[in-house]
Amino acid sequence: MPYLYSLAGLTYFNDYTIMRAMVMDFGGDKAVRNIGDQYMFGPSLMVAPVYKYKARSREVYFPSSCGWYDFYTGIYIPGGHKLQADSPFEQIPLFVREGSIIPFGPEIQFTDEKPADTITLYVYTGRNCSFTLYEDEGTNYNYEKGECSAIKFSYEESSGELTIAQRNGEFKDMIKERVFNIVWITRDNPVAFDQGIVPYDSFTYEGEKIVTKKSIK
Repeated sequence: MPYLYSLAGLTYFNDYTIMRAMVMDFGGDKAVRNIGDQYMFGPSLMVAPVYKYKARSREVYFPSSCGWYDFYTGIYIPGGHKLQADSPFEQIPLFVREGSIIPFGPEIQFTDEKPADTITLYVYTGRNCSFTLYEDEGTNYNYEKGECSAIKFSYEESSGELTIAQRNGEFKDMIKERVFNIVWITRDNPVAFDQGIVPYDSFTYEGEKIVTKKSIK
């Protein structure tokens, strides 16, 4: 939900496009210009739906301007080539762009089911990147009056530093103290997505800036 809700906030405030044709993000790669069956979901996730009856795999093209990580295994995939991706019945081929920060909160079905007092940041290293966590009350239109908050996460590849910036904005009943867990994914340290994973690092955040360094190679 934190990733999805942040994209929704970006769409409202900045006219962002959540579901993006490949050419919108990789216009310099001629190979994506005629791809109509893959798309970007926000800045980080590449989705490759399976649309053939009984198919259990499909060909996926990985744009050349960056590397990619398999969401389900964490294995690194170089860009610029095609790969036959497995697609068992229960999962859709899903890949994460190298240089991405994806926040995951508790498993919920609606925005105010439970507070997101613990958020896990999956940091897919390899390039500089950033992501802004957007939050509001989730049940009304008070965000139109400016009642919302944003926390920017930035990762610098050369130093291995992740910065959790000072919170900007506030709203009624906002979580003022929460835990940010960090999971590092690198080319040599593949990590599959797992809601129950033990984080590499953990910090209590009270709205002030935190800087931490990558704890793996």
